[in-house]
Amino acid sequence: MESRVQTTDSGIGDGPERARTTEGPVAKAIESKTAQLPSDVFLWGALASMGLSLVLQLTGKSRRNNFGSFVGQWVPTLLVFGLYNKIVKVAGHDRATSSR
Repeated sequence: MESRVQTTDSGIGDGPERARTTEGPVAKAIESKTAQLPSDVFLWGALASMGLSLVLQLTGKSRRNNFGSFVGQWVPTLLVFGLYNKIVKVAGHDRATSSR
């Protein structure tokens, strides 16, 4: 993802220079699409992958190729996506430049 840093010198008495970052077009497009999804989608997806992983591990067929372990590794990824989704909804993208 692309970020550009802009520094502004606001003059005497305002303290040190502040660095502001702006999001690139790819990050804005991703955030606008993920903000439309409810956060529950990622939570339910993580729970479903835990259940599917358990079923695959308990059946004897999955032990040979470890597919149950592969499905179980989806859980943290889905939870991080849900966290990102929640942050985008609460903080929005690029608040520093949207207030201008």
